[in-house]
Amino acid sequence: MRVVHVITRLILGGAQENTLLTVEGLMRMGGFEVSLVTGPPEGPEGDLIDRARANGVDLVMMDELVRPIRPVTDFKALRRLKRYLKQERPAVVHTHSSKAGILGRRAALKAGVPTIIHTIHGLPFHPSQSRLTYRTYVRLERMAARWSTRIISVADVMTANALAEGIGRPEQFVTIRSGMDADAFLRADDLREATRAELGIAPGDVVIGKIARLFELKGHEYLLPAFRQVLADAPEALLLLVGDGLLREDLEAETRRLGIADRVIFTGLVPPDRIPALIGAMDLVVHCSLREGLARVLPQALIAGRPAISYDVDGAREVVIDGETGRLLPAKSIDGLAEAMRDLVRNPDLRKRMGAEGQRRCCNEFRAETMVERIADLYRDVAAAT
Repeated sequence: MRVVHVITRLILGGAQENTLLTVEGLMRMGGFEVSLVTGPPEGPEGDLIDRARANGVDLVMMDELVRPIRPVTDFKALRRLKRYLKQERPAVVHTHSSKAGILGRRAALKAGVPTIIHTIHGLPFHPSQSRLTYRTYVRLERMAARWSTRIISVADVMTANALAEGIGRPEQFVTIRSGMDADAFLRADDLREATRAELGIAPGDVVIGKIARLFELKGHEYLLPAFRQVLADAPEALLLLVGDGLLREDLEAETRRLGIADRVIFTGLVPPDRIPALIGAMDLVVHCSLREGLARVLPQALIAGRPAISYDVDGAREVVIDGETGRLLPAKSIDGLAEAMRDLVRNPDLRKRMGAEGQRRCCNEFRAETMVERIADLYRDVAAAT
């Protein structure tokens, strides 16, 4: 079965890792001929281009497929995508992210592709936007849903939120969790001591970790003042911030202003295969983003046996069960975030109990192999009915 995946940027990010794992998994499975179309990996986040090429992925680079809205460039991207799909004649086009989802689905429709699949990794509209921007994205997604054979959500709440805005029909949607190398996270403790020593973490430090781009809507502005509160009662706490981005200098300056710089470590950019070891060095994981589909770091932490603290946004509540696998808090909370972190820092038995329950719930559900099998089954089922 000929399948073409389309995504805007193959940067280091959850949607991109999910997409690449899907392509690689389909290639290993056999019975599929897969290509991945992507635009230039603009931005400071790092990219997965070298990994894709090293693993033999048929990577098609289109410079016109860019993330910002640029009408002339977007029209060129649409025209080039349509031309490519007419030439390749795939049985399935599978799009990811909003921009590639709109252009890719439109091009597939015009090229006569029989099966068009789209994955919602995170909806493009959110409460922080202006009303005009929000409504524009909703209208575009409603239109693109009409071109879709099926729509995959990474979390049930994504489906509910889409349907609430009149996007798609209930029978179009299916939830398939983001996949990952679960075994790597199950082995996270194997490199714990070596990783902590490398980072200069003392044996008595209790490490609170956050893995996210240093970017808007990731919630660092709430985490840093909350962490300062934690240090007042739990000086053994240490904050490990994994990732890089445009806000790096501002956040480093903020740690100095708050007087916590000596208890905060910035790792900078790290490759995806480094994440299990870094989670192994942590004792609990915090994710206080204001907008996510279902952040990969949450099941990753839980598979590694680490409790997770998250703001109650989008799909977080589907894995962070308050009081069982971690703590779920109102978005933008600072005092509540501080209290939750403080409780887990001071209570190792609670961390162990929550981490074990999270591992039990998430281990098999979020395996890459499970995701790829479900996606392959969806392709076959839809193609058979077409």
